[in-house]
Amino acid sequence: MVTALVLLNVERDKVNEVAEQLAALSGISEVYSVAGQYDLVAIIRVKNNEGLAELVTKHLLKVKGVTCSQTLIAFQVYSRHDLETMFSIGQG
Repeated sequence: MVTALVLLNVERDKVNEVAEQLAALSGISEVYSVAGQYDLVAIIRVKNNEGLAELVTKHLLKVKGVTCSQTLIAFQVYSRHDLETMFSIGQG
């Protein structure tokens, strides 16, 4: 699985609209509105690099209101949440 974070700038009056459209795309698991240099951060989880390229170039960047993007590919995750989830499987 390939995980990527896409940092996005969008037109000022379209932040909510763009976020909702992005969240509806298959392969985007979460969209955060953020403060700072970027307006939105989209978390992508897809099977392979080809899926990532298709999602970003053919779908994400065609959402009206997106003005700029930067895609970061994740190499490894370091998360207590993921570790806790992994070890809690089968416990109940």
